[in-house]
Amino acid sequence: PRLKLSFPAVMVSTAMQGGCTCENACLLRVGTGNVEFAGLFAPKPQGMTTANDWTKEMATKGFPELKELYKLLGAPHNVMLQRGEHFPHNYNAVSRSAFYGWVNKHFKLGLKEPVIEHDYPRLSRGELTVWDTAHPAPKAADPAFERQVCRWWHEDAQRQLAADAAEPARFRETFGGAFDMVLDGGLEDVGVVEWEMVQKTDHDSWIEMSGLLKNKTFHEELPTVFLYPKKWNGQTVIWLSGQGKSALHTSDGSLIPEVRQLLDAGATVLGVDLLYQGEFLADGQPLIRTARVKNPREAAAYTFGYNPALFVHRVHDILGAIRFVQRHERPSKRIDVVGLGGAGPWVAAARAQSGGVIGRAVIDTGGFRFGRVADLHDPNFLPGGAKYGDLPGMLAFAAPLPTLVLGETSDRVKLAVTRYAQAGAAAALNVPDAAGAPEALAATVRFLTAP
Repeated sequence: PRLKLSFPAVMVSTAMQGGCTCENACLLRVGTGNVEFAGLFAPKPQGMTTANDWTKEMATKGFPELKELYKLLGAPHNVMLQRGEHFPHNYNAVSRSAFYGWVNKHFKLGLKEPVIEHDYPRLSRGELTVWDTAHPAPKAADPAFERQVCRWWHEDAQRQLAADAAEPARFRETFGGAFDMVLDGGLEDVGVVEWEMVQKTDHDSWIEMSGLLKNKTFHEELPTVFLYPKKWNGQTVIWLSGQGKSALHTSDGSLIPEVRQLLDAGATVLGVDLLYQGEFLADGQPLIRTARVKNPREAAAYTFGYNPALFVHRVHDILGAIRFVQRHERPSKRIDVVGLGGAGPWVAAARAQSGGVIGRAVIDTGGFRFGRVADLHDPNFLPGGAKYGDLPGMLAFAAPLPTLVLGETSDRVKLAVTRYAQAGAAAALNVPDAAGAPEALAATVRFLTAP
């Protein structure tokens, strides 16, 4: 409410949104852009200018929509575009004059128009600066100072988050809102998901069906295999792995023993190739690094200011599979999700965003932490992932639902342990000592088939 008037000069457009890292930030423009940002200021007075740059089409692309928005809010005369496509990118005298006139009109200054600039005495450097002998300016490009400032920001935020985590209601509001932003929505945002069968094979006591999960809303397709027991008990297990759906089978094509045990117990098992897994890969080799952009000034703020991280896409894929099972014509009594072999962090995130739909979850974290991902091309790079309790924060958000966490110890997921205790469900969080792959598989089956 403090801001009464805005004048974003040569910036608002449907094209390029900001060319410097100082104009970008991770998550800033995912699914949105500067025209919508300008719309957020409505119905307060807002003027803008164009030039022979990325704003040159604003008069026909973007401004008419802003004009309609202001009209809808009852203030059609509170938005203005001063065209200047005959000038290059600028804030020249013509543009400044338009700004002066806009301020004069809406602040009722009573100045004669057009408002013409006049000379003025400049302030001295000493009058302009905030630095003095008691508060000396930091050295330019001083890495130690930058680390000090970043550390202060981090510690200040963590103090506030720790206070919110101590109160269950505030925890769900603060951390839940953050996960919605960091993970680009939840189960209600995945769209309409349908199934297209490609092949069906009868195996006596169970049926194998391969095909595609098709997200009609986002035009996405996921290679999928369903394993249906002929005597189904109503339980569906979505089994996810770093290998994709091939993890359901051994090298000779037979089912791994643990999956067969689940089928024999009456559970349906679903395997999925998430984005850049399995059938998405031409050479069959796991994705080690994500693609680079063709920009010598590569920065996370550029790529992830506009595009969700691969981690987010994979969580979205998992939620899409959950949504399909949830709304299937033969509803499941319980939907469980397993994340092994590198898929644990994705499942932890999906569990946090599933709205309680997942009954039981098995999450092998492998000790993963977002805060230790040092390469923006790491497939698990997630802007904001480390800030809100890191992976234990996502595990904590699942309380009070039954969860088996492998690859951890209780002291390393203290936030989750505390949150489950606050929810009166301490026994629902099972964190055995870190175990190897064979023990993880056996523990998974025991957890999923327990009464």
